Amino acid sequence: MAAKTLTIDGHLVSARPGATLLEAIRDAGIPIPTLCHLDGLSDVGACRLCLVEIEGQRRLQPACMTMVSEGMVVHTATPRLQNYRRQIIELLFAERNHVCSVCVASGNCELQRLAAMVGMDHVRYEYLSPACPVDISHPRFGIDHNRCVLCTRCVRACDEIEGVHTWDVAGRGVDARVITDMNQPWGTSTTCTSCGKCQLACPTGAIFPRGVTVGERPHDSERIALIVEARKQRW
Repeated sequence: MAAKTLTIDGHLVSARPGATLLEAIRDAGIPIPTLCHLDGLSDVGACRLCLVEIEGQRRLQPACMTMVSEGMVVHTATPRLQNYRRQIIELLFAERNHVCSVCVASGNCELQRLAAMVGMDHVRYEYLSPACPVDISHPRFGIDHNRCVLCTRCVRACDEIEGVHTWDVAGRGVDARVITDMNQPWGTSTTCTSCGKCQLACPTGAIFPRGVTVGERPHDSERIALIVEARKQRW
């Protein structure tokens, strides 16, 4: 099938049929923020940071869930989009208790990097300050729900790559939490294989190896795509 030709931020771009706008944008070397997207995992369009404007469409569309089509005219960095992305990041900070100065992922955190990318130097909304637990019942890992952004990357990595689906999401709105099995302590899970793929996929300091301190959790999310590719190639 012939490649699709579209215009992204004034540049003519060719994309393979069946590609998403996110793939086309990144292949063209144009930066666009994402949080719930991770190479190697399915896309869910949850974070809405990759929203773009498409001429002829009234609504903003998530680039990760929108397929390219011939003749598309796409804008990725309009003032409207930049303001919207900053608002999303501010709301994420306001919803949970993200204190970067004492976080194990400080300096290696995607949320922290995105805040700098959108120019967020303060939060304009009232902090909810929820009472979020920290579960260190697992012998190798812990989860701090104060840092969780509900991107569900851990859920998808556990389901799609490890194939055990230990993780899931329970609750609604501000009460939503990622849970193990039937909302039991992680250390008592009978399905968890202790593979650590959830920890690799986590963009923040929410899931971490036990024993690390401030700034010591490495950022290894790229290894998820390497694992998927290795399985395809049977390395």
